[in-house]
Amino acid sequence: MVTAFFLVLLVMVTGTQNASAFFQDNTQEEIEFNLYKGEVLDSKTKKPLVFASLAVEESNISTITNTEGEFSLKIPKDVSDANILVSFLGYSTKTISLAQLSKEKNKIMMDISITELPGVNIQVPKDAELLVREVLKKKGENYFDDPTLMTAFYRETIKKRRKNVSLSEAVVNIYKTPYTSLKKDGVKLYKARKSTDYDKLDTIALKLQGGPFNALFVDIMKYPEYIFSQETLDHYVFKFDHSTHVNDKLIYVVSFEQNSQVIDPLYKGKLYIDAENKILTSAIYSLNITDRDLAARLFVRRKPRNAQVWPTDVAYRVDYREKNGKWYYSYSNVLLEFKINWDKRLFNSVYSMTCEMAITDWKKNLDTEFPKAKDRIKTSIILSDEAIGFADPDFWGQYNIIEPEKSIESAIKKIQRQLRKANSDGGTSIP
Repeated sequence: MVTAFFLVLLVMVTGTQNASAFFQDNTQEEIEFNLYKGEVLDSKTKKPLVFASLAVEESNISTITNTEGEFSLKIPKDVSDANILVSFLGYSTKTISLAQLSKEKNKIMMDISITELPGVNIQVPKDAELLVREVLKKKGENYFDDPTLMTAFYRETIKKRRKNVSLSEAVVNIYKTPYTSLKKDGVKLYKARKSTDYDKLDTIALKLQGGPFNALFVDIMKYPEYIFSQETLDHYVFKFDHSTHVNDKLIYVVSFEQNSQVIDPLYKGKLYIDAENKILTSAIYSLNITDRDLAARLFVRRKPRNAQVWPTDVAYRVDYREKNGKWYYSYSNVLLEFKINWDKRLFNSVYSMTCEMAITDWKKNLDTEFPKAKDRIKTSIILSDEAIGFADPDFWGQYNIIEPEKSIESAIKKIQRQLRKANSDGGTSIP
């Protein structure tokens, strides 16, 4: 069963405790904060580390780096002596005091983890598949077992080849149910905005159906049915890869791919499992696309009649974090690359669509509050249709988001100028 990730193609007519304001439905608190910006880099190669995590110690405040390795971390001003934990898969976690950070141009160098840990208390498993089954079975004791209210930052980006052409972003409240519960998580839209350069989209409008649910359903431990159901586990071949270390803990790396005798497209990738406690800490995988027509039927809901559309790559990533001995969904990313062949055109169009979501704050949902159906967004949502434009900069300026790439930032500034001009001319605002 393939993760619910749907591309819609339409013909277009040319022409923390202190940061919990997200949890309130209609009010916004004014919060004083300090902003810290910089990069997270490999200490030897100086290459940016994409999706590195930065978290304020002993709090629920966190953010991640973008595809350029850049971060923007906002911390309430009444937090003055905290430590920042910087972590990245396969690297030693770095602890930095807040006093060491400048407001701008921080460069955090990370070292590859080479610590050899004694494994005297860890019994090395012999069967990779049995280990995966044990991890899935132990989710009740290793992951959040209480209802939790999370604040998340969600982003969708569309690129034509290497050029950014569309960006939609949202802050959402996630009403996370216990990992042992069969009840799906509820999602409530808090704020949304978008920017699109339609001139770069040829004659089509690309829209992603599902919005934040595309990222949320990549939470394997909550939704194993989308990849490792009881019926499909036997369809995979699991093998041990080279182990690594994360946060000074031994991590088993289990690679998996579909059995060659299985015809339906499944997944291949790697699972990163805490060796001592049998906990999935990260997963990186992709869909096996061998049948182009079948892949198109899975992901393309509507398209122009004079075009053939098919995905060339579908990749996923999910990361978990630990707090007080329990783990929870922290970040996920989905990448879809596809081609469009137009009738009577010499060259095809190549697009990529990325959606990602990062948890930036959370608290226990002690009252087991859950929004009513009319207040929850549906799994069929098209976020770009719900967002109204890059307005309300005061709101967005207060909270932790994923630092925009420079080209996207330019698009935001451009549309803001257009909005101001339209308002000053007495015209209608640009959608």
